[in-house]
Amino acid sequence: MSTAIAGAKKRHSFDAYLKPKTLVMLALGFSSGLPFLLVGNTFGYWLRDEGTALTAIGFLSWVGIAYSLKFLWAPIIDRTLAPVAGTLGRRRGWMLLAQIFVCAALIGMGLAGTAHGLALLGVLALVVAFSSSTQDIVIDAWRIEIADDGDELGLLSSAYQLGYRAALLATDALILIAAQHLSWPIAYVIYGVLMVVGIGATFFAQEPKNADAVMNTKETLAPLWTPRGFLDAVIGPFIAFFKAHGVFAFLMLAAISLYRLPDFVMGPMANPFYHDIGLTKDVVGAVRASIGLISSFVGIAAGGFAALRFGYMRALIVGGILQVIAVAAYATLAFTGSNVEVFAAIMAFDGFAMSFAGVALVSYMSSLTSLGYTATQYALLASTYAWAGKILKGFSGAIVESLSASQGLMHAYAIFFIGAGLIGVPAIALFALLNARQKAAAVPAP
Repeated sequence: MSTAIAGAKKRHSFDAYLKPKTLVMLALGFSSGLPFLLVGNTFGYWLRDEGTALTAIGFLSWVGIAYSLKFLWAPIIDRTLAPVAGTLGRRRGWMLLAQIFVCAALIGMGLAGTAHGLALLGVLALVVAFSSSTQDIVIDAWRIEIADDGDELGLLSSAYQLGYRAALLATDALILIAAQHLSWPIAYVIYGVLMVVGIGATFFAQEPKNADAVMNTKETLAPLWTPRGFLDAVIGPFIAFFKAHGVFAFLMLAAISLYRLPDFVMGPMANPFYHDIGLTKDVVGAVRASIGLISSFVGIAAGGFAALRFGYMRALIVGGILQVIAVAAYATLAFTGSNVEVFAAIMAFDGFAMSFAGVALVSYMSSLTSLGYTATQYALLASTYAWAGKILKGFSGAIVESLSASQGLMHAYAIFFIGAGLIGVPAIALFALLNARQKAAAVPAP
């Protein structure tokens, strides 16, 4: 168990959520979540509105692979100061630099639009994804390092998820209403400007003193530019992780990598699906902003409570089962069409399930990091959970179009969503195995 998690559990009053540290985390969570769908599912909605083929939409979703490769440059983020912005500190400097690039590239996507071709739009989306994943490296490290104990880490993780889900609501629902009445390019410019929320939070954030002391000691004893320092920055986090968890580290990484597959794989096809069954952007946006918002917050609360009360493993298993059902349930819409009641019910369950599973996974991954390697280790874990889904989802459009040739478009969608849900079953089995191993290890020897 990591140093960050150690410490006695205590109850937090509502006032704890109004502490400056928690409010900063809420805003940084919003900043972290804002770009994610703008180069993912929402980007696909924009492209489908412009008549782009499903196969092209699926392939363009590969810009999100940047999120699954961030462990490659995380050691640099862990051990160096950001150019110019580094005067703010190790964590805040990189936060600010990444946020500025995200802001500029999102505005650039809006100004360029599809009129200048998909290539330019794709390059700008890649800049957003790379900068956003860099921002995530630093925010995740800051969240873990700034926590005084394991209980506060849980509080900050919940605040992060609240901010993140609020951003997903804004980029998954409210932007559709803006696009309907203002146009997609204007909506993207507006959302690029909204990155000032994260920029402002960065200036209010404090540098994690304990982590800075550890990193400064490392830099003194073995600077990054020396062979010893380079090996410690690049190899050290992996050695520490595998030393802490032994042979079960491979099982843990496999379970994490498969856990969010249903959500990732179905993602690029969700918004084109709504378009093809006849749901308007206003309806989709309104349902997501009302029922979807409420169910997401309930799911966050339930996931956090379950992780704290019943343990990470049980929460992960329940969250995995909920994910499988939620994704497969989308197949229902292929037969009911634009029935708003059915759509609202599916959105409610989806919001709850994905939020529950998200909190459970973030809390679990946060518990596995070690002080001194926080950014790199968490980036490794976050990349692990994303890499398979980011690669596989690029084929989602091709799969639907291939199935539609023999099954028809609606039946193809239905088969796709059921299959996307079922690929989450192996992760549930792996976490059940880890849970059994954890119980066995907890039993004292006779």
